[in-house]
Amino acid sequence: MKIRTNSEGNIYTIAVEGRIDMLNADEFQQAADEAVAKLFGKSGTLIMDFSQLKYISSAGLRVILSCYKQMKKSSGTLKIINVLPAIMEVLEITGFKNIVDISETEVD
Repeated sequence: MKIRTNSEGNIYTIAVEGRIDMLNADEFQQAADEAVAKLFGKSGTLIMDFSQLKYISSAGLRVILSCYKQMKKSSGTLKIINVLPAIMEVLEITGFKNIVDISETEVD
């Protein structure tokens, strides 16, 4: 898994490439925690770009849920963009599509 981050004002982007599974979910959690900390109290937006994400396990889903809760607590938002069909299917089956703002394309 490769993670790229970018911060511009109140928008922090995490782009993930490869797989998120139990072997590397801690690394994903670290990047997410850093983003949440930088945005805390700023009503910011955390964007997770999954255009290169090929697989996500329950460990990765837990990180997303944790970020969602933390961003909501600090009056921020979490958006997931560029979701490939296989990942979108996982997000739909697990109910994440009903909780988190998810788009198969770039943010409007």
